[in-house]
Amino acid sequence: MQNELDARKLAREISILGVNQVEQVADNELIREGRDIPWLQDTWDELVWGSWHVEWRDVVILDPDNQKITTYNLTEHNLTDPANYAELKALLIEAAGG
Repeated sequence: MQNELDARKLAREISILGVNQVEQVADNELIREGRDIPWLQDTWDELVWGSWHVEWRDVVILDPDNQKITTYNLTEHNLTDPANYAELKALLIEAAGG
């Protein structure tokens, strides 16, 4: 999806990245295996998951000021379903002003 979004040349760049739970540091290598998106590790100082009220497999869509717009859960909306894929992509494009 990142490549498709990049090809659209939107007004604002969209960057898809992952954020691991603070307690799951040991799983970072396993999570990244076979994937190429940037991967960040939440810290006890930031506690991003808690401040954004993240659940497992949430996609948090942010505005240009890194304020949460909405959340899209990939367990409820499996991206192998073309309708879900299109819905998430549309949400990201809308957030980028596209």
